Amino acid sequence: MKFMLLIVEPRGQRDTRSEDEGRALYAEMVEFGQGLAARGQLVASESLRPDSHGVRIQRRGEQASLVDGPFAEAREMVGGFFLIECDSRDEAVKIAQACPAARFATVEVRECAPCYVQ
Repeated sequence: MKFMLLIVEPRGQRDTRSEDEGRALYAEMVEFGQGLAARGQLVASESLRPDSHGVRIQRRGEQASLVDGPFAEAREMVGGFFLIECDSRDEAVKIAQACPAARFATVEVRECAPCYVQ
């Protein structure tokens, strides 16, 4: 089964770190991903730029609405993800608990499934 580990962090948190601190945390996350890859569980992973670089698109009928970030109503942003393959939700939760990001952000575990599955 595939699970997405979403790294949900407070907006602006990255601004409170020095570059060295940020690089050290990033290195931990890369090492975590390498461990998943070595066990054959990593499908994909990426770190994302802050939402100030994002855009939200919504389409209603023929009209598309675009809103540039940052998104004022959001207190948190998705900072990255790990897409993993494992046997159960319990295993995915154990992996998420070992993720370094769980110390400074929230790691949300979501099973991948078609949008019609409840």
